[in-house]
Amino acid sequence: MNHTTTSHRRKIHLILSASTLLSAMPATADVRLPKIFTDNMLLQRDLPVRVWGWADADEAVSVTLAGKNAKTKANQKGQWLLELPAIKTGENLELTVQGNNSLTLKNILIGDIWVCSGQSNMEMGLGGCLGSEEDIKAADLPKIRRIKFDHVQAAMPSLEAPTATPWQVCSPQTAAGFSAVGFYFAREILQKTGVPIGIVDDNWGGTPIEPWVPTAGLELVAELKPQFTARQEAINAYQSTHLPKALTEMEAWIAKTRGQLTNGVPTSPPPAIPPHPGGEGWSGMFNAMIHPVVHLPIKGALWYQGESNGGEGETYYDKMRALIGGWRQQWGQGDFPFYYVQLASFQAPSEDPAGGNGWAKLREAQTKSLTIPNTGMAVITDTVPLAERDDIHPRNKYDVGLRLALWALGRDYGQQQLEVSGPLFKALKIEGNKARLAFEHTGTGLMIGKKEGRNPAAEAKGEKLKRFAIAGADKKWFWADAVLENNTVTVSSPDVKEPVAVRYAFQMNPDGANLYNREGLPASPFRTDAW
Repeated sequence: MNHTTTSHRRKIHLILSASTLLSAMPATADVRLPKIFTDNMLLQRDLPVRVWGWADADEAVSVTLAGKNAKTKANQKGQWLLELPAIKTGENLELTVQGNNSLTLKNILIGDIWVCSGQSNMEMGLGGCLGSEEDIKAADLPKIRRIKFDHVQAAMPSLEAPTATPWQVCSPQTAAGFSAVGFYFAREILQKTGVPIGIVDDNWGGTPIEPWVPTAGLELVAELKPQFTARQEAINAYQSTHLPKALTEMEAWIAKTRGQLTNGVPTSPPPAIPPHPGGEGWSGMFNAMIHPVVHLPIKGALWYQGESNGGEGETYYDKMRALIGGWRQQWGQGDFPFYYVQLASFQAPSEDPAGGNGWAKLREAQTKSLTIPNTGMAVITDTVPLAERDDIHPRNKYDVGLRLALWALGRDYGQQQLEVSGPLFKALKIEGNKARLAFEHTGTGLMIGKKEGRNPAAEAKGEKLKRFAIAGADKKWFWADAVLENNTVTVSSPDVKEPVAVRYAFQMNPDGANLYNREGLPASPFRTDAW
């Protein structure tokens, strides 16, 4: 299929998506909730409970939960939104909505909601993962809940969630279908804190980062100005020819309810989906799969994506800034926690000391994304055995979930004593024919480690540090001798008399890379040069 045909079909799909959204608006007087509101739902603690939906124009609507009540009236388009006071704890609650008819949701739980998004490694179900059989049998965990979103794109931001599975209580009968990363994260938080956890399983295998980015995010990043300008031009063209007036009014209402009107005009325009040079639409999945959730208060987000952008470097960092900044702006909750996964090892190991192949630069961009406020990164290059090197879906999701949970426990649940990350490169100092490396997140000390399966990394006594390379001003790279010294690493080679740069694990598959802290967390790949 040629690009012209693909673009034409995509435009038809987007127009139909907008029409579908209009037809979803109720024509009867019955009060209705978005599909994200179901029995067994988990609602965010300590933040106002926001409920919205549709009814007849001017219909009086009231919502009651845990003895608290709020009232409003639907606007002329039949849309309504209200807030109840924050609730700290609660289980087996009922949420009642009263209009011309009455709706009651049962078994509501109060806890923390984490949005789990990205591509297939976030979507991968628990049932197909390493060691999951016993975990599923023991998954009688009613304080973990999960809702699964269907795969949908839309030209305009939707209020309706495309649910594939309504809110479920975690049990041996349901756990196999949960996002494995989300499950292990939620279980670890629950076990360590007792706080109930809700997972919004909102991901799509094979997707690049671009369709998850809202227009508002592009506007925040100067490096993406060309894309933002193209978006604006496409939005104007789309609105003048296809955009129904009702949709414009709906977006104005949404903005008004969230305090985003300036002189009666929304502070950011409603997104559309023009094509971009990569051939994928910007924000199509944000509109359909994330925007329906932005009215729902959450605790934070987990992100596992990058394989479909694997050939990028610095540009992926720019897109992460747009993604994270855009989501935070749309939620209106400030800099909520955003924790993500660095890509795992993949394909055959390279013996070229220069490295830089495959996903090396993408991982570098992911590490740089730690400069975005209130973010954290789980390094997992040590979780893929050579036997799985050609599988883009590593089966060990246990360590992924636990390493993400460390960031949350240390940053958001008061367990400041925890080391949340493996060593991250901090500084290089040249000492004669040696280079000395200093690190952040050394924990209780650096060690040479070894990881097998789901077992914690253990000290590998008698082994040497591997995957360090060194170069002089001539930019010729050689494998180096690396030694632990007083919580630093010294690197040298007889082939490099005057070193200027060092690289560590800077390959698509840095098999054998073994620098850890004593908390068992692996060092992130890095390079000290910008060649």
